[in-house]
Amino acid sequence: MAVARTLSTRPRPIGRYSLGTPANFGNLFQEVEQLLQQPLGMLDASRFNGTQLYPVDLYETAENVVLEMAVPGVRPDELDVSLEGRQLTIRGTVAEVPEDDQRRYWLQGIPRGEFTRTVTVPSGVDVDNIQAHVDQGLLTLTMPKVAEAKARKIAITAG
Repeated sequence: MAVARTLSTRPRPIGRYSLGTPANFGNLFQEVEQLLQQPLGMLDASRFNGTQLYPVDLYETAENVVLEMAVPGVRPDELDVSLEGRQLTIRGTVAEVPEDDQRRYWLQGIPRGEFTRTVTVPSGVDVDNIQAHVDQGLLTLTMPKVAEAKARKIAITAG
């Protein structure tokens, strides 16, 4: 069975067919094959290019912009974080495990090899004081806001 990319991951309903005519079998088989391929396509790591396999949250607090990225099984020494302009790039490597006589895969869903995520950092971040740490498979980058970017309360006077 050939694996083909589909535009939607939602299952499509199979139409009604009159099995009395052989011409309708081709369409039925094509639709069944597409339905069977959808779960397989979701396991294809090259299809995601790391974006869904290593999800990212980017949010702000009063003092910081915070990025959290799931990096299960990745040690801090296997990560590289760099900032160029406002483009924050996170690279990492998950060690390849060769298939041999002791290990024969039936299903391989853990992403292996190198991955890269690039995120545009909002303006107003103090790039010289970014802190990064990994704890229980979660990379957290804390990026302090510059004083001009912090929200301030403006007093209102009467008259």
